Amino acid sequence: MSPTQHNKEKKEPPPVQHKSFAAYPAHTDSASASVPYQRNVWDRQDRWIILALTLLCAFTRLYRIGRAKKTTWDEAHFGKFGALYVNRTFYHDVHPPTAKLLVALSEVLAGHNGTFNFKGEYPPYVNYVFMRMFNAAFGIGLAPLAYLTCHQLNMRRRACVLAALFVTLDNATCVMSRFILLDAPLLFFTAASLCSVAGLQNSRHQAFSRMWWRWLLFTGASLGLVASCKWVGFLTIGLVGLYTIDELLNMYSDCLGIKTLASHFLARVLCLIVVPLVIYAACFKVHFVVLNRSGPGDSRMPPAFQASLIGSPLGHQPFTVAYSSQLTLRSLHSGSGLLHSHAHRYPIGSQQQQITCYGHSDTNNEWIIARPQGEGFNDTISAPEPVRHGDVVSLMHRQTKAMLHSHRAHMAPVSTKDYEVTAYGKLGWKDRNNNWRIEIVNEQSKVANGELHAITTQFNLRHVSTNCLLSAAAVKLPSWGFRQTEVSCSREGSSQSLANLWVVEKHVNSRLPKADMRSMVKRSFLRDFVQLNIVMARSNNALIPDRDKYNHLESDPWSWPLLLYPMRMLGSWKKGDIKYYEVGNPLLWWSSTICCVLLPLQIFLYFARRQRKAPAVWAPGEALHYWNGAKLLWGGWFMHYVPFFAMGRVTYIHHVLPALYFALLLLAFEIDYLCRRILQGRLQNVIVCTWAVAALAVFCWFVPLTFGYSGAIEELKYRQWLPTWNLYRDKYMV
Repeated sequence: MSPTQHNKEKKEPPPVQHKSFAAYPAHTDSASASVPYQRNVWDRQDRWIILALTLLCAFTRLYRIGRAKKTTWDEAHFGKFGALYVNRTFYHDVHPPTAKLLVALSEVLAGHNGTFNFKGEYPPYVNYVFMRMFNAAFGIGLAPLAYLTCHQLNMRRRACVLAALFVTLDNATCVMSRFILLDAPLLFFTAASLCSVAGLQNSRHQAFSRMWWRWLLFTGASLGLVASCKWVGFLTIGLVGLYTIDELLNMYSDCLGIKTLASHFLARVLCLIVVPLVIYAACFKVHFVVLNRSGPGDSRMPPAFQASLIGSPLGHQPFTVAYSSQLTLRSLHSGSGLLHSHAHRYPIGSQQQQITCYGHSDTNNEWIIARPQGEGFNDTISAPEPVRHGDVVSLMHRQTKAMLHSHRAHMAPVSTKDYEVTAYGKLGWKDRNNNWRIEIVNEQSKVANGELHAITTQFNLRHVSTNCLLSAAAVKLPSWGFRQTEVSCSREGSSQSLANLWVVEKHVNSRLPKADMRSMVKRSFLRDFVQLNIVMARSNNALIPDRDKYNHLESDPWSWPLLLYPMRMLGSWKKGDIKYYEVGNPLLWWSSTICCVLLPLQIFLYFARRQRKAPAVWAPGEALHYWNGAKLLWGGWFMHYVPFFAMGRVTYIHHVLPALYFALLLLAFEIDYLCRRILQGRLQNVIVCTWAVAALAVFCWFVPLTFGYSGAIEELKYRQWLPTWNLYRDKYMV
């Protein structure tokens, strides 16, 4: 097809009176009247353009990718997680598993045996270059996806090319695609979600056609994958959700029939809610199936889950708890941990020894269960006597020999409605405040005989004197309590409350036979799935920045669009070290920021002119075409950037990359729009080429820091464009 023929196909259709939104079945009369303004036509030339853009993007992502022969930035974390998948060893992380499963796949394909822990220099038997190339493939995919997205948004071909070039020539996006990290898969599935939504919007006049269903299913699949890479992917789901609500409301306002409207609603529920949920859950199912061995992260999971793992210390232990046994007790409230004490006193209240909950394995978590006043303790003559429902017991801290104690005299330091819980007294003291009643609430094994069992029995510890329940509600103590979880005695809490329920996690008694706990416990995928997501959420919330300390890696969201604080990706910045600097392309970052800030003003001025009945500045249908593209791109930037201001967790500059992707496409979209409105003929091509050449020139200026620089960093000091950059000297570091 010749360029002349193509231009004819690109010619605008005659003016048509457009509805505010068109989402009608293809067989209706309205379908023919709902074709969007300037519908792009796919031809062979587009294929060649995509191939050229992909090759250019591949060069920027793969050139000298193996130059740094040691783990760089978070390769130390995510490469290690991939190795744990290879070893099938359970671990804990704050992110969902999909992107890390892809890292593991790259390690399997590279022949890694899982023995390297991703610290220091890569050994000869680890094909780290292939692993990086596998990850870079997702970064390479951004260029064709950007082109396809803009094509679906009915932008002109030169604007589609410009958008793909902007994505290719951003230094920050490029450098984060060159290592074994999660950002490249996250960006790829974010871009795939946007592309599929644009395709769905472009095919809305063919509702329920095969193409329409294909785009709808592709949208749902992309949303499931992006959410299961990192939770920031839920911002993409939020964008698509708002778009869908707007779409349905417009259809309702266009007075579609109830049956047609219900069909649209149910189709979106199936593809945009059910499909992403199934994919998200399926990724965790694979995660659980692969990781079947005990590892460093299983202590955060419930005891029943831990006991089911191969090699878990909880897998073989005495089943029935007897007096004089050594126990560790876990609160069922997620995030609380194990009942704990240490030789530190409360600075307020009774000033007796502290009782807390601690989330990690420690000898201070060990307790001895005994009768009141110590009867039967260390009994080696009579047969072990099981602890039963309703028994009154006392608990002695094994390390300090103090007893679990509560009283009415003082209230808990944080939960002031509850009584204080301390470690006080010695075994054998006749102190009723050391006595607790075992009240079994739920038995999860088949052996429901009223006896206390390890792992499977959920029970309350009721204080005999005050009738309150031992409680751990994940409330943190101040620094004098080492930020551990407060343990109190709840006067009003329900016996079914998770904060008041306890299980015996570990049971030691040499006089009792050990049982295979894997045959005793009942695992539920749904319960494990929910529990792991709760634990991930708590771990995310615990990543709080320390404002009193300077950290050259961290940056605040307000600084990202201005590119104030780029990040060094290597600890050592000496001559001879391969140095990588996560700095974006300043031309693209600053211009896209201006574009995102001014777009609402542009929309406001349009509506103001319309309200004043000024002469139309858009041809019929052109306003709808502009709005359909702008709302997706600007909305994507807004949804992926603004929520970070409400997050309390630590943030880094690469967190803005998904928002930047939308901003770069919006920049190309606005350039295309302004060229149509202001310029004519060849001058439009001159402007587009100027932008492309300028972006390439700035990319090349900073490319030594993107591909890795081994010389003295002072040689690049002229590349420090802002005084806040720590390129060659960090004035805040001592």
